[in-house]
Amino acid sequence: MLPSSEEVRAEVRAWLAENFKPEMTVGDWWDVLARSGYAAPTFPEDSWGRGYDRVLAGIVSKEIDAAGAIGPPSGLGYALAAPTIARHGTELQKQTDLLRILNGQDAWCQLFSEPGAGSDLAGLQAKAEKDGDEYIVNGQKVWTSTAQLCNLGMLIARTDSNLPKHVGITYFKFDMTQTGVEVRPLKEMTGRAMFNEVFMDDCRVHADDIIGGYNNGWAVANTTLMAERSSLGSGGSGAAGSAFPGPMAGHLDKPVSDFVGQVRDGGTTGGGMGMVDRLIALARQTNKNTDAVVRQGIAKLYTMQQIGNYSALRVRGGDGSAAYANIAKLMMSDMLRLNREVGNQVIGADGMLMGVDTLSHGMVQELTLFSPGPSIYGGSDQVQRNIIGERALGLPKEPGPDKTTPFNELMSNATR
Repeated sequence: MLPSSEEVRAEVRAWLAENFKPEMTVGDWWDVLARSGYAAPTFPEDSWGRGYDRVLAGIVSKEIDAAGAIGPPSGLGYALAAPTIARHGTELQKQTDLLRILNGQDAWCQLFSEPGAGSDLAGLQAKAEKDGDEYIVNGQKVWTSTAQLCNLGMLIARTDSNLPKHVGITYFKFDMTQTGVEVRPLKEMTGRAMFNEVFMDDCRVHADDIIGGYNNGWAVANTTLMAERSSLGSGGSGAAGSAFPGPMAGHLDKPVSDFVGQVRDGGTTGGGMGMVDRLIALARQTNKNTDAVVRQGIAKLYTMQQIGNYSALRVRGGDGSAAYANIAKLMMSDMLRLNREVGNQVIGADGMLMGVDTLSHGMVQELTLFSPGPSIYGGSDQVQRNIIGERALGLPKEPGPDKTTPFNELMSNATR
């Protein structure tokens, strides 16, 4: 039986008073947080969690924030690799790899998409060929977020071309620091380079680093994708702060106080309720708060975000749609575009200027340049609609090769 909200709130406050010290380093604090179960409170108790539902986990996040601490590590290790390992990993992987994610020792990136396998991810061509107790990996990945800062990757690669394309795939923990890995940044319109190309030339991964079983990678990858879409649709993980995990970012040895209250650049969600508040303040500053079109846009944005919150509560209560994660991802894309449109209506001609000395201090301009991205990454809007139609509404799939056709017998344009 789960504890009450009041019990969790009191317990977390008492624990924080005893264990959190502002002068702690990020690495030390994350290790204490992870071992307590409060870094991932929705995980089972045997996977460094507490078995809480999302409502109770939200209370934990709020109390951590109120205490002047930072939440668990940011990045894709926490958001994607951790729930995947918690569900599919071996006991050893749960006790070692999962802990190193939750305490920030490792940073993970997602090695999924390829130049010819984006919307049809199962058409991936990267190969992992068995060589004794290891696999030799060759291939290319693309749109890999934060690869330049990560020492590990979630790799899906083809391990048997004689099987159908959704079957002969295996999911690996992949060492990004080994010889043969090349990371090339892809600069965005914003001037940043959150995404990267990753080339793998005769790289190696041990059989012990398979997650979820040999040739079972498609099922495991779907857990990762579901976690990704749910995370994007909900706007992130609450109290998770701006510190980045792993040995390459250089944050582990810095004091926690350096990161309290910060927001990382290059945000990728619909903006959250904070965006509505900022747009309202900006509209008042520019005297656009009486403009009927602006008011209507802000009201619509607020309404959409409240609907999203109610949908999340339904899921927490066990009454959500089977396609909730896909719907949430679509709503995030819609809200981000609406944020962009309303923001530019408010700042007017300043939308053509960049810099902190402009209206909105560059916030709306940055959002405008970044806005096309979220409708593509994490599965494009079109892919989400296909999934909703086929899996939730029962509509027929598009015509294509028989599912039992071996991958090596498919025409090349049928694998992409």
